[in-house]
Amino acid sequence: MIILLDAMGGDNAPNATIKGAVKASKEIDGEIILIGDENVIKAKSKEFFGKESISEVAPNIKVKHASEQIEMEDTPTVAIKHKKDSSMVVGFRMLNEGEGDVFVSAGNSGALLTGATLLVGRIKGMDRPAIAAMLPSDGIKGLLLMDAGANTNCKPINLLQFAQMASIYLTNTFGIEKPRIGLLNIGTEETKGNDLCKESYKLLKEKAEEYHINFVGNVEPRDCFQGEVDALVCDGFTGNVLLKSVEGIGRFVKKILTDSLKKNLLTTIAAVPSLPAINNFKAKADYKSYGGAPFLGVKKPVIKAHGSSDDLVFYYTIKQAADFVKGESVKKMTAELEKQREIASQENNQE
Repeated sequence: MIILLDAMGGDNAPNATIKGAVKASKEIDGEIILIGDENVIKAKSKEFFGKESISEVAPNIKVKHASEQIEMEDTPTVAIKHKKDSSMVVGFRMLNEGEGDVFVSAGNSGALLTGATLLVGRIKGMDRPAIAAMLPSDGIKGLLLMDAGANTNCKPINLLQFAQMASIYLTNTFGIEKPRIGLLNIGTEETKGNDLCKESYKLLKEKAEEYHINFVGNVEPRDCFQGEVDALVCDGFTGNVLLKSVEGIGRFVKKILTDSLKKNLLTTIAAVPSLPAINNFKAKADYKSYGGAPFLGVKKPVIKAHGSSDDLVFYYTIKQAADFVKGESVKKMTAELEKQREIASQENNQE
């Protein structure tokens, strides 16, 4: 297994990518290729680990030189077309040519979507790939959010396909039979929401059986973490707002809890018996442990890490990428979508 990692993508790159890769390299059965400026990576290796080469630190890490990088403020299509030697484009090219099994990047989301679509290609029948982010919830596996930021403007057919992919992904990857798919909305009533929500509700309700979707209706944000739904579908703008709100609230709660326990000696001593419960809460609510988010709908495995990822998030994301490859999620999704198309075609011919 070969994991391709965009060493220059993200707010904390390349420090976080290098440290995360070294930590993860000890726990995966495969090779990690850091894609980026070779001189920068070499300098960081010496700074962090006292070694001239990163391979001296971890034998299963190699470097692929890329002289350019795509910045967060770059226009996605322009960057992908003109920065041919950027770490992101080189990564996509290697993935497409079979030089790696999965590509991981925390870089520009728009550029990542453009590259995945143009350079890797969509699965047949899927109009748009989507970011499938896993969020903490009271459910056994968490809450899958589709789309978490790839497509800011969507049509009802896109949300229908997001629901279809989410259902297949949860079944094949997490073993959830008939995962419950909800539509993120401001109310549970069928008539609530903007035009996209109302039209998407009608389409999901009409096509649920044909697309093998266990559609449970509209779900409000305040109810989505109660464990009563396995996946939420929405446009990427709304999904990204929800995702970042959850991250922000998580950090806020963690800070308030820590400050309260350390307020004085008495509160610190009183907290000791509760430490197991507190640590369990922190682990369940910590979004970092969920790693990155796969792009569902593209022909080969691509994973988007948080733009603000630190070395711990990259560590989890790299391990997640290895599991994603082992589980053959893309292969299984492609096969299931093809199977569903064939069944639908036969049914239409009979009619």
